Amino acid sequence: MQNATQAEEQARVDAVRAKIQARQTTVNTQLTTAHQETTRVEQSYGDATRVNVTEVDDRMETNAAVQQQKMMVARAVENEAILRHEAERLDRLKDEPYFGRIDITQDGTAETLYIGTGTFIDQDDQFLVYDWRAPIASVYYNGTLGPVTYETPMGPATADLENKRQFMIEAGQITTMFDTDETVGDAILQQVLGAQTDAQMQNIVATIQQEQNDIIRDTQSDLLVVQGVAGSGKTSAVLQRVAYLLYHNRQALDADQMVLFSPNQLFANYISAVLPSLGEKNMRQATLYEFFAKRFDGLHVETLFERYERDLASLPDAAKVIRRFKERADYLDTVRAYTERADYIPNFVDITLNGEVFFAAKTIAKIYASQPERATAANKFLDTKNTLIRRLKVRIKLAVYDDWVQDALGDLSADQARTLAGGRQFASGDAEQRFLATKLVERAFAPVYDALYNDYFLDCYEDYGRFLAQVPAPVAPETWQAMCDAYQQDLEQHVLRLADAAPILYLRDTLTGTGQNHLIQYVFVDEMQDYSMAQLRYLHHAFPKAKMTLLGDAKQDVFTSDYQPSDFIHEIGAVFAGARIRSIELNRSYRSTAPITRLAKHLLPAHAHILAFNRDGALPQLLVLPRAAARLGLIRQVNQLLQAHHTVAILTKDMATATQLFATLQLDVPITLLSPQDHQMHTGCVILPVYLAKGLEFDAVIGYDVSASTYARDSDRDILYTLASRALHTLVLLALDAPSPLLTALPAGLFEQTRLTTNAST
Repeated sequence: MQNATQAEEQARVDAVRAKIQARQTTVNTQLTTAHQETTRVEQSYGDATRVNVTEVDDRMETNAAVQQQKMMVARAVENEAILRHEAERLDRLKDEPYFGRIDITQDGTAETLYIGTGTFIDQDDQFLVYDWRAPIASVYYNGTLGPVTYETPMGPATADLENKRQFMIEAGQITTMFDTDETVGDAILQQVLGAQTDAQMQNIVATIQQEQNDIIRDTQSDLLVVQGVAGSGKTSAVLQRVAYLLYHNRQALDADQMVLFSPNQLFANYISAVLPSLGEKNMRQATLYEFFAKRFDGLHVETLFERYERDLASLPDAAKVIRRFKERADYLDTVRAYTERADYIPNFVDITLNGEVFFAAKTIAKIYASQPERATAANKFLDTKNTLIRRLKVRIKLAVYDDWVQDALGDLSADQARTLAGGRQFASGDAEQRFLATKLVERAFAPVYDALYNDYFLDCYEDYGRFLAQVPAPVAPETWQAMCDAYQQDLEQHVLRLADAAPILYLRDTLTGTGQNHLIQYVFVDEMQDYSMAQLRYLHHAFPKAKMTLLGDAKQDVFTSDYQPSDFIHEIGAVFAGARIRSIELNRSYRSTAPITRLAKHLLPAHAHILAFNRDGALPQLLVLPRAAARLGLIRQVNQLLQAHHTVAILTKDMATATQLFATLQLDVPITLLSPQDHQMHTGCVILPVYLAKGLEFDAVIGYDVSASTYARDSDRDILYTLASRALHTLVLLALDAPSPLLTALPAGLFEQTRLTTNAST
């Protein structure tokens, strides 16, 4: 019976593909014609703009023609874009038209619906494939057999789910098919998760789980917080969420109104193919460093990676206290309170022109101090700025009669005068001279206007230094003063510590009333555990109209576990007070085999919540070998693993070790060193520090130097957990001389330990 059913389903696949291919032929022909039409209309538009405009009648006729041509160009471009979008969708569907089927009864009518990555309607207006984001498709992801409810634009609708069928189709052939009452059955997941990894993340629409579907289809929350264990699919689900939101808000939402904060450029490139594979444009992406760097022109803002490497060398207890103090959300409240004091005067600097003071800092300060006492700092600053602009205009009027202006007028050629006049007609020669003189002065005084417009008369760095000098210190006065001195020394070197970036921006924004983007509607923050509360608070301030999605895993707290409690979820409510907050936990790990997940989770003191997907595999290996044999032992392991896997990652604790390994390791195959500056993932053998591997996955992982001397602190648990959870199929931990006590303390049976001699490793 199953074979007969599969034969019937295969016949339908063949029929749908035939219709898709027929439609492709039609669309490609129409697309060629549309492109030719767009080119023709654009050429006509260019010709229309070159019509003679000497006479009034000619100008009126030309303007009408130009407007008409603009409309024709817009229509032609839109038509071509629609056809191109359809062609791309058909291309996605041709080999795998769908992955799911539901049989429902609604209002007494039985229907069979097929779910795929895009909609396909035949020439008789019959839905042969429904987009996975369509309201009815939620029945496939969330429904179990029996009565089901799903949301529609008109409100909740009900139906009876009679059957749910899942497919894997490759090149038009059904390779796997079965009926299930689950979201996605284990057989499908086993097949998908058991495949070799690639250099880029793939979309997961065929394997979305119910808890992931809740993330994807949430449209009500102002703040959606996703806490997911390693490999739980939280990043994948959020990318599908982006596609879902764009699909359901075509008229009001564009990808350019969404921002994703990625942990690094390597990860940003890794996920860059997901949205295009669903027919959507990629949203804006940035790292926190890039976001800060654009706002601190001329300064190097310390990156999270640079700080991590520095912390490994030294992080005194007093430095931990100071950092915790600066990274609290209410630290920004202290900054705001500083600017709202009655005696507060910003740190103004002179505005100079040609080496001479044009507006003195003392004058600017007096103007600010003269503003109404109850006005906000932003209003005082704006009024001060407007006063300076008015004074500049007065100076321009007075300077018109200066000798240097008259000399410059006399030196103007006829062509220069016409250019400066911009085609204006003047009632008299005197009027023309006054106009030209004013233009010359405005051009000469342009640097002053530029300084006013861009707030260059404010030194927010010195202002923040004054703030640091008066804020109640959390450590001994001499320790705090040493920190203040270090801040000034860093500024002289054009360097800014990461913990000071958000507070300085907040100080500047609070004072100037700028720095906010009201156009962005959605902000997504990946690896939220790497962000301080002050940084999240600032992002909320910078994008005041945006709904936010925060996702991460408190147990992968590689960067801050040595000085900050990793589970700060209880603080989120205070940062986003008044927002509709929803929290979702993803506790099942799908990435790694069950033995790898069991080892990874036991590295954590609290791990009962982490559930392993039932995918079998070999036990992780702990190899202990003499330090002198490390290179040869590592080469042997890499060569063995590359015979079975596409990607083998050697993960180190820091960048220095990764760089040294790359310089000394000799393999017969290409090997790639990945650094924070890299954008492109590679297959084969790669070497990188574990903190760069966050969010990534590899067929096989070698944890290099998991030794007693390298992973000795309790705070190293998060790093080892992150390292182990990067592996899909194989995990090898390589210890030199003696393994980390964090490993030897684990329960028996989680890994196989082998102690190699020098000879055995060669």
